[in-house]
Amino acid sequence: MGERIVNFFIVYWSVLKPIIEISILWFVFFRIMIFFEGTRAGQVWKGIFILVVAFFLAQKLGLNTLDWLLTKLFAISVIAIIVIFQPELRFGLARLGQPHLFAPGLQEEEIDELIRQLVTAVSWLSEKKIGALVAIEREDRLKSYIDSGVILGGKLSPEFLQTIFTPLSPLHDGGVVVQGNTIAAASCLFPLAQNPYLSHSLGTRHRAALGLSEETDAIVLIASEETGLLSLAVGGRLTQGLSSEEVLHKLKTLLEIKLEIKKEHFEKRG
Repeated sequence: MGERIVNFFIVYWSVLKPIIEISILWFVFFRIMIFFEGTRAGQVWKGIFILVVAFFLAQKLGLNTLDWLLTKLFAISVIAIIVIFQPELRFGLARLGQPHLFAPGLQEEEIDELIRQLVTAVSWLSEKKIGALVAIEREDRLKSYIDSGVILGGKLSPEFLQTIFTPLSPLHDGGVVVQGNTIAAASCLFPLAQNPYLSHSLGTRHRAALGLSEETDAIVLIASEETGLLSLAVGGRLTQGLSSEEVLHKLKTLLEIKLEIKKEHFEKRG
């Protein structure tokens, strides 16, 4: 009888073992993605994943030279990642205890009011030819960029934004980060776009807007100090010379798409 029970568990363990392993690996992969979410290291994680796949294939196909090179590369890369991405790793550790990634955001009427206030502010700045750079946070957290500036945490209003970017204001240099209906920080440093094919006529504000939109899913609004034109950067693409109505329409489209995705997510969970 005991032998039959042992054989039973051996047979079923051979079936359950790969399921358990896949579940554990999937959970670990999911937690790592949350760990790095909102940091520059998140982009590097994708590259590491490709290297892991290449390493696995090299071993299975018997490509000994490539296997040896990748083994040495991994040994060095562990130390390099810890040194280079120390701030991102610290930020990721701080996020481990935070609530789930898909926390409820603003309601539809609140988004409409947010858009109206943003368009009112940047339109006024554009008319006065006052330079401005405003990043709107979406799914990707902008904590590392907020930390580079002056923390404000004040409720967003057109007057507040206009005051920040007024020439000679202590906070007018750099960018503003908007989280929900709050101005999280001002005078923030954004990464400059690295595309060598960009027009030389693009100034620092436009390059910073493009750079941030390349690394995150933020929507970035720009008011040009030289021309007074409004521009919008999202997904690494820059649209210049927009009217106030066009900015309003694009913001409604981009932000309300996110709202619909969140609604669908919570409906499925319910």
